[in-house]
Amino acid sequence: MALRIEDYGLIGDTQTAALVGRDGSIDWLCLPHFDSGACFAALLGDPGNGRWLIQPSEPVRGGGRRYRPNTLVLETDFETEGGAVRLIDFMTPRRDEPDLIRVVEGLRGEVHMRMELIIRFDYGSIVPWVRKMDGWLRAIGGPDAVSLWSAVPTHGQDPTTQAEFVVRAGDRVPFVLMWHPSHAPSPPPIDPLHALEDTTAWWAEWCGRGGYDGPWREAVVRSLITLKAL
Repeated sequence: MALRIEDYGLIGDTQTAALVGRDGSIDWLCLPHFDSGACFAALLGDPGNGRWLIQPSEPVRGGGRRYRPNTLVLETDFETEGGAVRLIDFMTPRRDEPDLIRVVEGLRGEVHMRMELIIRFDYGSIVPWVRKMDGWLRAIGGPDAVSLWSAVPTHGQDPTTQAEFVVRAGDRVPFVLMWHPSHAPSPPPIDPLHALEDTTAWWAEWCGRGGYDGPWREAVVRSLITLKAL
C-alpha cells in the first residue's frame, strides 16, 4: 500500500534531502545534490525505482516517530510481539561527500529485522553493478557510485541487496551509505555512532543561535530547521 506524503519525514545535510516513510523505507533521495538524479525514487513509482527499507520482519503492533529535539535526526519506533526497536535516520552536515546513516537500536525484547536496499541511479533507469568487498558493498552506475558499510551480512537477490538480523535490547546496529563519483575510490567509512552524536550537537548548536522564545517556539524552530535543511 502506497504511503501518503504526510507519512514521510525529512532528513538532510543542507545540500540534499531524503524522505523516510513510517514503514522504515527511504523512498526519495537525490545524490549528491538536490538537482542530481534520484537513486531512490519509489515515491514516484514503485520499489523497483529504488528504495532503502529497514523494518521488522514480524507484524508491527504499534510505534511512533519524532525528531530529536532541535535536530533533523529522525527516530521511528516499531513495537512487535517480541519487543521494540528504534530506527534512527540522519545525514551528517555536508563536509565532503554525502552520507546517509541508519541505526537500529534495541529498546526491549528481541525483534527480527529485514533490510532491502534497491539502488537505482537516474530516477530508476540505471541498475548499478554491485560488488561485494571485504565487509562492505560498492555499487556503480554511470558517473555515480555508493558504498555501504555494515556488520550485518548481506546477500544479493533479484537484483537487490537484502539482509536479515536480530536486534535485542541494548543493541545498536548501524548502516552507513556514502556517495562518491564512480571514477574515484570509495571514501573512508565514518564512525556512525560518533556521527550521530556530532550531528545531534551540530543541529542543537545551530538552533541555539535563535533569539525567539515565545509561545510558538517549538513550531518556529522546527520550521527553521526545515528551511536550513533545504
